[in-house]
Amino acid sequence: MINKVEGGDPVLSVENLKVSFHIEDQTIQALKGISFDIKKGEIVALVGESGSGKSVSCYSILKLLPEYAKVEGKISLNGRVKEENLLLLDEEKMRQIRGDVISMVFQEPSAVLNPLLTVGEQIVETILAHRQVSREEAVKIALNSMEKAQIPFPEKRFNQYPHELSGGLKQRVAIAIAISNNPDVLLADEPTTALDLTVSAQILKLFLSLKEEFGMGILLITHDLGVVAQVSDRVVVIYKGEIVEKGDVFQIFDNPQHPYTKKLLSSRPSLDKVLK
Repeated sequence: MINKVEGGDPVLSVENLKVSFHIEDQTIQALKGISFDIKKGEIVALVGESGSGKSVSCYSILKLLPEYAKVEGKISLNGRVKEENLLLLDEEKMRQIRGDVISMVFQEPSAVLNPLLTVGEQIVETILAHRQVSREEAVKIALNSMEKAQIPFPEKRFNQYPHELSGGLKQRVAIAIAISNNPDVLLADEPTTALDLTVSAQILKLFLSLKEEFGMGILLITHDLGVVAQVSDRVVVIYKGEIVEKGDVFQIFDNPQHPYTKKLLSSRPSLDKVLK
């Protein structure tokens, strides 16, 4: 059963976020003024089909969009670091926040893991970039992060290279990197798409554990409502750059209001048996 999050201030708030891309003679409106927030110890699912604006939302939060993107609105932090609007910060300040206060798990771990470095070294690098600790201490923290990510035999995996790991283990390593500095907010962009059904269910259970045990606020990006049926607290449905419906996960699943939400629900595969 999902634990419902009641009250509390958001650790991250997105207000009236608008994103447009100016390419040659065209202007493409990717986001049309979306607003949502994430509380401590809560999983919010941002759901929509490809091209709806889900990933653009993630990259906007981290200020990773290309220069030809115009971004307007307000993205604020209210956790251990307080910032009124991330969109106004310079690159140096954002570099301090990325991987520390806000971390991201990408869809394809092979695209973000360095094939020339052991997985342990990559976690250690992330820790040393944000913490004033010795390398010995960073190794201890890295191993602890691998344990949090439920990586079996972390001491052995620490010295392995990405190509030696399965797809599921690579994604766990990516998660270990993302949580190594105990972020307030974890962004997960389609983290189970490249995985089979059983491994996908295991990764979703891991996110639930991170939320419950460590109080992380998690934004889970997906195109499939079925993926978040048993792990999300709230659901935000986005369609063509606009939020068409949002609410408690039970409300969305039991009584969807918008035709687009109903369409997504009718096409979802079931993970119920795998997650049990």
